[in-house]
Amino acid sequence: MTSSLHNPPTTTTTITAENGGPTAFSGLHPDIIQAHILTRLDGPSLASTSCSSTILHQLSSVNHLWLRVCHSTWPSTTTPRVRHVITTFHDDSYRTFFSQSFSVPDIEDELIIQDRPESSANYLMWALHAVCVKICSCYYLGRKQWIQVNSTSARPRELISAVDVHYRNEVIFSNVQESETTSSWFQSSPFRIDMINLKDVISTTIKHPNDDDTCTDLIENMELSWILIDPIGRRSMNLSSLTAVSVQRHWLTGEVQVRFSSILTVDRKRGHVQCEIVVTCGGSEVGEMQVREVSLEMEDMDGSHLNGRDSLVILQKALEGKRGNKRGNRGEIGKKRYKEFLEMRRERKEKKLRREGALDVLCVAFGISIFVALGIFCFV
Repeated sequence: MTSSLHNPPTTTTTITAENGGPTAFSGLHPDIIQAHILTRLDGPSLASTSCSSTILHQLSSVNHLWLRVCHSTWPSTTTPRVRHVITTFHDDSYRTFFSQSFSVPDIEDELIIQDRPESSANYLMWALHAVCVKICSCYYLGRKQWIQVNSTSARPRELISAVDVHYRNEVIFSNVQESETTSSWFQSSPFRIDMINLKDVISTTIKHPNDDDTCTDLIENMELSWILIDPIGRRSMNLSSLTAVSVQRHWLTGEVQVRFSSILTVDRKRGHVQCEIVVTCGGSEVGEMQVREVSLEMEDMDGSHLNGRDSLVILQKALEGKRGNKRGNRGEIGKKRYKEFLEMRRERKEKKLRREGALDVLCVAFGISIFVALGIFCFV
């Protein structure tokens, strides 16, 4: 008996949509994909989908999809001023804006600092050379700005800040602030952008933190986005670490300061600067949290606040520079960079103290040698 008696020939039945069966994804109408599938995706998912195939790339590049993503991710982009600026970017304006504002500004991986000689004699000579260079260059540095960037484009005449604060995925603050950058007051004053007027407060339904546990809750559940826009250069970037890098509660007033951070590169010689965003929260009479201050400042590795002129140069370089495409959570990347910046600042401070100590020894030795030389000259 042959095997054909035990194994009857198989038949293949194709079930189509007309027979009530499933339809392959490629068989769906493009309007259905756009209206019922792509509109349910967030920005990163939509970007990943556009890389799947040529058809999905075409369907995912439609501007209204990215408009919806930008407005849902950053409510501040719904304001008329920001909407108008975004439309001037490119043909795929909202997609370009999302790509620039969602990615992390790129920085140098390592800070290059002049090597310090190990031996004491060489170190003293190195310290003496550093003092001579410092003395000879003070006049020049006093007349020139200390930060220079090779750029052919003009400095931004205006900066737009679009800021959104979320707590447990709910918006508790959203505002847009325009800052002019051409006045002498901006150029010479410490760089600072305030999103809330001095006497205004933003009320929330969140319970004000009163202990360390509730402060930890802010670190885990509060997110902030600070998009800086150059309307003339048609560029944007996000200066926030997304999640908080630290939370401090004042022991007397009970105010809580939630800090967000972004680290930018000046150059390989001067290192990095920190864009520090501080959200100050206080308690109302009924115990609810009030947002009293949302501000942005910039400080260098010595802890000194930068003025508007130097800050504008650094921000322009970051706006024109590359965007980091490192894998990982944006909040984790921000915290990692913040810790590395604090560590570099600590090492820089220690080296400065050692250098000053060596200079003190050098000055004392020089003074003693002069005294001895005078004594020998007088008694000989």
